Amino acid sequence: MRLKAALPKLELYLYAAVLYLSLLWAGTWIWDASADNVNRKVFKKSVKPGWHYFGRKMDVADFEWVMWFTTFRNHILFALAGHVIFAKVCSLISPRIGMDDWYCKHRSLIYGLYGGLAVLVSMGGGFLALVLSHCFILYSVALVKRKWIVFVAGLASLATFKMEPFNTWQEGFVTGYFDLQDILFYGGSCFTIMRCMSFALENCEKKDGNYTFTDLLKYNFYLPFFYFGPIQTFDQYHVQANNPNLTRKQREMWNITTGALLHLGAILVVDMFFHYLYILTIPNDMKLVKHLSDWSLAGLAYSNLVYDWVKAAVMFGVINTVARLDHLDPPQPPKCITMLYVFAETHFDRGINDWLCKYVYDYIGGSHTNIFKELVATICTFVVTTLWLGPCELVYIWSFFNCFGLNLELWVDKIFSIPPFSNIEYAIGEAMSRRIRAVFGALNFWTIILYNILALNSLEFAKLVGKRLIVQGFPLSTLSVLFVTYCGVQLVKERERKQAFLDDPEPAAVPPTPQDMPEEIGKKKAE
Repeated sequence: MRLKAALPKLELYLYAAVLYLSLLWAGTWIWDASADNVNRKVFKKSVKPGWHYFGRKMDVADFEWVMWFTTFRNHILFALAGHVIFAKVCSLISPRIGMDDWYCKHRSLIYGLYGGLAVLVSMGGGFLALVLSHCFILYSVALVKRKWIVFVAGLASLATFKMEPFNTWQEGFVTGYFDLQDILFYGGSCFTIMRCMSFALENCEKKDGNYTFTDLLKYNFYLPFFYFGPIQTFDQYHVQANNPNLTRKQREMWNITTGALLHLGAILVVDMFFHYLYILTIPNDMKLVKHLSDWSLAGLAYSNLVYDWVKAAVMFGVINTVARLDHLDPPQPPKCITMLYVFAETHFDRGINDWLCKYVYDYIGGSHTNIFKELVATICTFVVTTLWLGPCELVYIWSFFNCFGLNLELWVDKIFSIPPFSNIEYAIGEAMSRRIRAVFGALNFWTIILYNILALNSLEFAKLVGKRLIVQGFPLSTLSVLFVTYCGVQLVKERERKQAFLDDPEPAAVPPTPQDMPEEIGKKKAE
């Protein structure tokens, strides 16, 4: 019930005013730092000419964003548009040649053929043969129907793309060179391994017989997911892609169109921000960062995580739009970083998160009531995550702190759910309990930010932010930033409270009947 605990409206209005004014204030500090230092040497490397008519330069420090929406925008749109057009042409032709039912049942084969052809054209026959060889090896392992063998073989295959000299040797299968080659090679290869593992693990669960090698190829070579994800587990894709009922729900096309326009609007907003707030370039100039105010550092750290969420949401959103046109229900975009104040919900790729939860975390952790099993489950989850991201010192640090934060959060929650702590929480009331939990949520929020900016920016930048906000800025900067964060957490909790009432509305009050009333009141009502 504490999720539905309400606070006075005036108190919530105060929280909203404090939060928005503080964000605006921090934004002005970043604006000034961007405008006053545009001619610094570090800025010249990643701040390039942008809007010529307004005389503004653009922050191009993030290669991935530039690749998607500037340099290789046309190439990527051409491939995705080709997939949509090819599928639409097949759906229009099939009824005219009497193959409408066949198309509905085997459209996943059409998608797979186009995807395989696109991979062959874009990366060459050597890369296609390499991917097929990994698919064949892991399919052979799937026939054994032993999950531990699948994990050993799958993680070993993934490691060959993350460690020398195996990755260099496999790169040799791609002839020639072009700017997108590394991105497509590692994206296509690593996502292939994760999809093959999902296929093999689902085959272990299949009671009667086995899935076919064709099923694996159709699943793996679905082009929108092939290079950039997200990962949709095989059980979901197999059911959705082979569903012969292609009738759309009411207003489904409207929702798809609206989503596409929202993604386009988000791209334009990010593009505008990159012309005024150089949030990606500033953290690379440590000499400049050391002279910024505490509020500027807090705003930079927060804005970098918000940007990374927006990037993931837009990139996966564009791909998911194509998938929805194919009557699929792909993994949703990640939850906004502003809404995160618990480690259990922190992720930037919901597809990978769902994969890890299904096959590692939930499989080992079971009901998540045993503390030891929970510890083993989280350690194993972050071991796989470390291999997925690529083993290196920065990833080791990131994995350790996030694993520690998740376990600490779970242990604290369990401790406070037993007496005498649970009795104390019950005694102070739901509203006060919500306020106290929001204080811990604010601390958790900044822990999540500090643990993640070291992966997004650098270890030096994360250490500087932590030192300035926790040590040098104490108590004024520390407490003021935490109070603003507390206000934000309370607004998130209010949104969750309203959503909880929508998902689980309270039963309507039933007026008492005369039989339910005390005898004296019943007589008066009768009179």
